[in-house]
Amino acid sequence: MNRIDKIGGGEAELVYGDGEFHIVRPGAYVKCAVTGVHIPLDELRYWNVDLQEAYATPEASLKRMREKGLAG
Repeated sequence: MNRIDKIGGGEAELVYGDGEFHIVRPGAYVKCAVTGVHIPLDELRYWNVDLQEAYATPEASLKRMREKGLAG
C-alpha cells in the first residue's frame, strides 16, 4: 500500500486479517484503539484480528491485550 493508493483524506474502514488488511472504505488513516492516534495506512503495522482493532505501537497492542486478559 502506498500513498497513491489512498482515496480521500479521512478515516478508512478496514477488515483485519492474518498479516494483511482489506480496505472496506478508503481513507488516509485509521485510529489506534488505545491512544486514538491517527495511523497512516502505509504505517499500519499492528492490529488484532479477533478484536478488529488497530494499534499505533506494540506497547499499545500489549496494553489492550492486558485489558482484555489476553496477556500476562
